[in-house]
Amino acid sequence: MRALTDSGYTGIQKIQSTTRLPKKRQKGKRFTKEEKQANRAIAVERVLNENVIGCLKRFKILSNRYRNRRKRFGLRFNLIAGIYNADLAKR
Repeated sequence: MRALTDSGYTGIQKIQSTTRLPKKRQKGKRFTKEEKQANRAIAVERVLNENVIGCLKRFKILSNRYRNRRKRFGLRFNLIAGIYNADLAKR
C-alpha cells in the first residue's frame, strides 16, 4: 500500500518508503517537463481523496472533536459515508 501526500510531508518517506511525494521546486530553477508530469499525476490521484475528505468535513465529524460515545463513532461515520455514496450515485 502506498500513500499519496502533499509536499508538506517531506519526512514521511523515512517512516514509510512507499510514499509518493510531489517534487518541490528549488529556488531559481524551473521544473522539467518530466517533473511537471510526475507532479500532475500525483495531484490527479490525490484530488479524489481530498474531495471526499472535504465532503466528510462538511458533516463536522472529521473537522471537530467527536464528543459522543466512541462506540458509536464507527456507526455514524459509516452512515455519513453511505449518505455521501448515495449522493455520488445520483450524479
